[in-house]
Amino acid sequence: MASSTVDAVIPAPREVVYRFFAERDGINPYLPVDFTLKKPGTPTPNGVGAQYQIGKAGVGFVEETTDLVPGERMEYKIIKGAPVKRHVGIITFTDADNGTLVSYTMESEPILPVPAKVLEFGLRNLINQFIKGAQKALG
Repeated sequence: MASSTVDAVIPAPREVVYRFFAERDGINPYLPVDFTLKKPGTPTPNGVGAQYQIGKAGVGFVEETTDLVPGERMEYKIIKGAPVKRHVGIITFTDADNGTLVSYTMESEPILPVPAKVLEFGLRNLINQFIKGAQKALG
């Protein structure tokens, strides 16, 4: 299993940053893929259990929100369509000077053997796309 974490400050209040990440389809204009809600969660559509198709034109994988602590933390896992045994994302939010500190971790265990350093590099690049999207949208 490989893991990568990126910490970055987003220049916006914590509740705004949390909502941007937790309401997954709001990030669509800032990424090269789309998040499409396929199954609503509880108690809100983007709540725990929400499933999103991630990709373009119906091609991609499905992610499910597994934990939400409003304003503090969100977690998700890939449940279908990706060549992984396990993939989890954990995002935490804390107050910081000039905004919100986002700590974004991805842990992944591919089906096929991939060198850990290569996978960690790929995970870091994915996380950075999300961070850059948030900075562009909220900065």
